[in-house]
Amino acid sequence: MARVLIVGAGPTGSLCAALLRRELPQRPLRIVLWDKARGAGGRMTTSRSPHNPRCTADLGAQYITLRPAYAEKHQSFYEELLAHGVLKPLTAPVEGMVMEEGSHNFVTSQGISSIVKHYLTESAGADVLYEHHVTQIYLRGGKWEVCKKTGSPEQFDIVVLTIPVPQILQLQGDIVNKSSEFGPSVVVHTSVPFGTAHLEWDKEKVQPIILDHLENIMPGLPKPTSIKCQKWRYSQVTKAIPSCPGQMTLHIKPLLVCGGDGFTHSNFDGCIDSAICIVEALKTNL
Repeated sequence: MARVLIVGAGPTGSLCAALLRRELPQRPLRIVLWDKARGAGGRMTTSRSPHNPRCTADLGAQYITLRPAYAEKHQSFYEELLAHGVLKPLTAPVEGMVMEEGSHNFVTSQGISSIVKHYLTESAGADVLYEHHVTQIYLRGGKWEVCKKTGSPEQFDIVVLTIPVPQILQLQGDIVNKSSEFGPSVVVHTSVPFGTAHLEWDKEKVQPIILDHLENIMPGLPKPTSIKCQKWRYSQVTKAIPSCPGQMTLHIKPLLVCGGDGFTHSNFDGCIDSAICIVEALKTNL
């Protein structure tokens, strides 16, 4: 049985695992997902209050916009998520956002990470392991030997990397050269210029600046029970990898594929596109 490792339990990785199960039901594959975080989601992350787990805040994507260009192409994906109650239409306007005609916004009732968790559930039998931080990948006798920060290396027949491109480039080894009852939650997003200017600052120094700005915008805001300052070093994709729509195949035998929104664009539809391209590459070479 071929072992397939998908690195990154975000939207691209989780959907890739689900599509492999759906489109290759007769193929004996052992699908394994590793993520360096303590839970699933990637940049579709939902944080829960340490005081009450029913109080949540989405730290990455806040909502999903379906634009006309993808309305027909990705219709089945949205219909599935709506049918399972994962997505629901967002009818209220988003302040400061100019909507393209024919676009639709959606939100999640259980947190944005519920999209990823839905696809992980659809990846029946897949082994999902957290706090598995990949550091090196070596070619060993026709298989990929994958090392992580803790624990012994493991071998796989196929490796799919869906982590941000800067993290892929940091890998070592043989690929180096290749509700009000519970209290509201408030999420404050800084601008891209602010994030760029303060990228290397410690979060402890940046947090007071953000809170001061928040006080100016919302004076009299009650003191929060808890605060989590999240820094996204790899966030928006400003320029996708050229000439590699959706995925990049680095090695054929054994197969090594890279994907994620770094090969498309930064939104949910970009992740769908990449997952589809990855699965097509795997189906071609399996």
